[in-house]
Amino acid sequence: MTRGNQRELARQKAAKKQTENSKGKRGDDGLSAAARKQRDAEIMQQKQKKADEGGKAGAKSSKE
Repeated sequence: MTRGNQRELARQKAAKKQTENSKGKRGDDGLSAAARKQRDAEIMQQKQKKADEGGKAGAKSSKE
């Protein structure tokens, strides 16, 4: 019955590896929390604007 233990050890090792890989991802941009929030807000506004323009173009073409 060592397989069950081996699987558990493999799961723990994989979880540890994943947490170590994700630790450094957030701080890589070098921005403060406020600057990051503003940057993300601008990105979301651009996406929304693009989606709205795409929706309007689709609505016009479907009416014709």
